[in-house]
Amino acid sequence: MTPEKMHSIIEGLLYLTGEEGLLLDQISKVLPDCSLQEITNIVEKMKKEFEENSSRGLMIADLPNGYRLTTKPFMAAYAEKFAAIPKSAPLSQASLETVAIIAYKQPISRLTIEEIRGVKSERALQTLTVKGLIKEVGRAEGTGRAILYGITSAFLDYFGLHSLDEMPPLLDVAKQPNQQLDAYDLFYDKYKETVKNL
Repeated sequence: MTPEKMHSIIEGLLYLTGEEGLLLDQISKVLPDCSLQEITNIVEKMKKEFEENSSRGLMIADLPNGYRLTTKPFMAAYAEKFAAIPKSAPLSQASLETVAIIAYKQPISRLTIEEIRGVKSERALQTLTVKGLIKEVGRAEGTGRAILYGITSAFLDYFGLHSLDEMPPLLDVAKQPNQQLDAYDLFYDKYKETVKNL
């Protein structure tokens, strides 16, 4: 495999893993024919290219035994301005499912969210973070120290809630087999009502 191809693959993987980052071990499993030294050399070269190219807003940051794609320091001021722009667009179904899961199960990792939803949730998490509805509340124990997410006070304002106690209770489907609506459906109905009244 050419260095250019490795560069493209690693860059794509860094994008997919977002702020949780990518461990060297994980890269080597995706690229089993490449040595750790080859992978390290490619990433170091990528880091230098990102850093030296003033037209790019991204950079590669070091993690323990890995890397992650992040914005350059100068982007902080612009990110703050962007976050302050009112977001009038309603949440997508994916974002709504994701924030409902976080509200009920916090603190929760992206992996657990994806296990519940059955699909990738990186984009939804990014949207919810930009909107200020969720935030990082800690790190999980164990390998990788995955980011744990929780809701913010803005979540309650956004959905017209005074506290989490006002959310529909989670139902025990095993005890209520005839119950068709689960808590996420009820949450979605409440959200649609909120949007309609805006």
